[in-house]
Amino acid sequence: MLPTSNHNQKRTAEAMDPMIWSSLPEEILEHILSLLPLRTILGLRSTCKRFNLMLFTPSFVSKHSRPQSPPPLSSFLLLTHPQVSNQFPLYDSGACAWRSLAVSLPNLFPQLLLLQATLVSASNGLLCFTLPSTSSFFVCNPVTKCSKWVQFPADCVSLEMVTLVSNPTGFKIHAISSKSSSSTVFLYNSVASQDWSRFTSFGTSLPENCHQEGVQYNNHLCFVTPEPFRIIKFNLECGKWVRPTAQLPAEDMTFVRLASDHKRGKLYMVGGMGRNGISRSLGLWEMGDDGNWVELERSPGMMCRKFVSVCYHNYEHVYCFWHEGMVCICCYTWPEILYCKISRRSWHWLPKHPSLPDRCSFGFKWFSFVPQLYAPV
Repeated sequence: MLPTSNHNQKRTAEAMDPMIWSSLPEEILEHILSLLPLRTILGLRSTCKRFNLMLFTPSFVSKHSRPQSPPPLSSFLLLTHPQVSNQFPLYDSGACAWRSLAVSLPNLFPQLLLLQATLVSASNGLLCFTLPSTSSFFVCNPVTKCSKWVQFPADCVSLEMVTLVSNPTGFKIHAISSKSSSSTVFLYNSVASQDWSRFTSFGTSLPENCHQEGVQYNNHLCFVTPEPFRIIKFNLECGKWVRPTAQLPAEDMTFVRLASDHKRGKLYMVGGMGRNGISRSLGLWEMGDDGNWVELERSPGMMCRKFVSVCYHNYEHVYCFWHEGMVCICCYTWPEILYCKISRRSWHWLPKHPSLPDRCSFGFKWFSFVPQLYAPV
């Protein structure tokens, strides 16, 4: 081995001259910094105004917004509960563990400190809160801390089944207002009109006070009516209701819920099967290319019995959603999630958050939260 000269050792130990960075052309410096991991850049935002502005330069946006590139941030299951108000625990679905830090709403958005905000929907990195005291919605991106207030429609003080739909250019809010025997559908568009449009409801068929949001599928929102179960769709472009012709896969279904991987155009259905309102099995189906339901898997018997026992056959507390390759089945009265990994066709229980009291019996609302740096508000 050749000996290393003292001169080379001295050059290796010397720090790079900071003046080199200041003399680099702007586009070269932006390109170099854009190669850093997104987590590193987000951590440096508060130290330098230039780093903060660099997040929105063309080179950085193009690198981190390519569809084929892996997601730069983790994906989470976010839990809300009355006993942890304004603090939202996060379950890292990639690491299969609860995070020690929770999303703190007052720390991110101090303007909500004295207001009672309830999280009602999440979509592509955006969160939608309702604030009854101000008759408004609050839509925000926790990563960029961008936000927008949306006032309720005129002469409307209560909205149900709120669904946030985010896309690369903006977002929409779908909500239903019920008055006596009639109901009205309202749709807010943050891009086209920045106002509410009013549409007629499908009738009196939609369930009231349901924890299940509308399910986005092929530019529609899908809903399930009460018994006899039917799937209906609301067109987000023209505001018309459509009733698909596909029949449910079984006649003895005790409840039906939907979930969708809208990015891949997949619609899934979860249903209990049994008699007299008692589910004996729990099935999962996928909408086939021909428009008919294809059964994928049934949950193990012990998991089905546990799920039925925790919801006490009160299926109005059951809701489903899609999260990063999983169909999640939740109950408003139970702190765990039963989920099926589509790729493996395997069923699992997500563990209860360690900080929740043992005697918590209701109020568990879960959301899929996949942080997106460029989700527009």
